[in-house]
Amino acid sequence: MLGSEELVWGVLRDLETSALDEKHKALFRFVRKVNDESPQITADDMKPLHAEGWEDEAIYFAITVCALFNFYNRWIDASGVHALSEEAHREGGKRTAMHGYSRS
Repeated sequence: MLGSEELVWGVLRDLETSALDEKHKALFRFVRKVNDESPQITADDMKPLHAEGWEDEAIYFAITVCALFNFYNRWIDASGVHALSEEAHREGGKRTAMHGYSRS
């Protein structure tokens, strides 16, 4: 199931009813808060993540990825770079799933 387009669409439609496991739902809930309410984040927001087994390093990476995507999206919007087609996004997702973000 992990890596399936069906799972991705399920998460995008409704995280809570998606087939994603609870550990990853907790992380996505946190990332939503990073995205929408970062000034209100406290140490208490880490407790559900730690309870699900996430370590500080993984939480840090999630925050970093969220922040970088926000930066990138705003840069793209402001600079007028054209949007990629749905197929280009799909192919990029497959490439990232197989090789990660490294371009080596």
